[in-house]
Amino acid sequence: MAANMEMIQKLQREITCEICRTCFSQPVTLHCGHSFCQACLSCSLTLGATYFTCPQCRQFSQSTELPAINVCLEKLTNIGKQLIFLSLKSPESRSQCPTHKEAAKLFCEEDQTFLCVHCSQTAEHATHTFSPIEEACLNYREKLQQILRDLEKHCKEVEKLLSQEERPFVDSKLMITGEYSKFHIFLWKEKSHCLDRLKEEHRIREERISQHMQSLQEFMQELQKSIHKPNAELLQDVKDLWRRSESRKSQRLQDVKPELRQYPITGMIEVLNRFRVDIRVDPQSSSPYVIVSEDQRSLWAAEGWQGEPNHSEDPAHHYVFAEQTFNSGIHYWEVDVIQVPQWSLGIHAPCVKRSREGSQDSRDCVYVLRYIKVKDIYYLLTYPGLLNHQVKDPIPRIGIYLECSSGTLAFYNALQSTLIYRFSLTGISRSVRPIFSPGPPLQGTKPGPMTLCSVNSRLRAGCYSSL
Repeated sequence: MAANMEMIQKLQREITCEICRTCFSQPVTLHCGHSFCQACLSCSLTLGATYFTCPQCRQFSQSTELPAINVCLEKLTNIGKQLIFLSLKSPESRSQCPTHKEAAKLFCEEDQTFLCVHCSQTAEHATHTFSPIEEACLNYREKLQQILRDLEKHCKEVEKLLSQEERPFVDSKLMITGEYSKFHIFLWKEKSHCLDRLKEEHRIREERISQHMQSLQEFMQELQKSIHKPNAELLQDVKDLWRRSESRKSQRLQDVKPELRQYPITGMIEVLNRFRVDIRVDPQSSSPYVIVSEDQRSLWAAEGWQGEPNHSEDPAHHYVFAEQTFNSGIHYWEVDVIQVPQWSLGIHAPCVKRSREGSQDSRDCVYVLRYIKVKDIYYLLTYPGLLNHQVKDPIPRIGIYLECSSGTLAFYNALQSTLIYRFSLTGISRSVRPIFSPGPPLQGTKPGPMTLCSVNSRLRAGCYSSL
């Protein structure tokens, strides 16, 4: 029995932390081999130090990161605690010292062990604190009772704090829900108003076109009748008929070509700005007709680029590519075009087209928004697409939104927060790259730069350039 107690005491010394002098809790072992409780070692670190020393042997360590928990030592500590607990329950272990065969009457506060009088006088316990076993038990019971009272008091405080926290949470939840509901109602009313406006403008336009068609048909009937009039009457009316026919032909384009309408969407650009990306031009993709600035954000049409605007479906060429490519996620960027009289913006992507026979054809596809001038009238066109609208006022900045998962590409008037056009992309097989074209330039003009806006730039009404 004495030998067993001696082994247990040796085990207890091996699983004791030299800092807190109790059994290890989540032990960690340093490179020097000494082990400590993780919390004890963490407290011994000096704030801001680039190294720390072992609290036992004072060897330096070049790292301030705590070692991982020593799992084997932690398991050994748990086993040792159980053995110590069982030994303490044994009457023999408490009544007799295994070394001197005397009654154990003292309790060592540092080693948490029972000692006889002779053991307490050894060098090993020279600096330790002792007390009679009954007195030690009484003291520890009082301390544990005090801890229990403190914890009970703390639990009541936490419970009170928890009850106090519930009310602000409920109030905040109701207020936030109410604000979002109010915003939803506001947007719903605004959407209804916008759709009503769109419907009314569509009705007015249809009515105007119908009246124009009716006027043309009536004039055509009048011309048909005039053709069969006698020579004298025909020659007498022909000058007036010719003037009126020319007037109607000159009005044809204005009556048929629709004008781009502005339908602002509250908060849209603010939401899109959450997905802003920093776009720069790939200088390797520039052509002799496009000049790229050193910071890769601005593009100019070179003097050698000549050509009239093309109003057909074929898009303008001389594109410059962005450095970035996208194949997933949501991305939004803006381009300042206020100083560019004609331009094209969009994306380039490899596409896969399927034939009726089931075969696949890979080709390069572009989806662009174009701004061109034809006979003193500016137009916004898409390729491919159906947009072919007159534009009354220039658009200072274009916002481009790309959502890869749904295959959505949308163009916005960033100043007015209005949608210009939205593509539904199909057959996109690989990475998408933004493209830019600051031309073709108008004859007799010196266009300024097309500028790729930085992530932090914001455009406000009445301010066409915020870079």
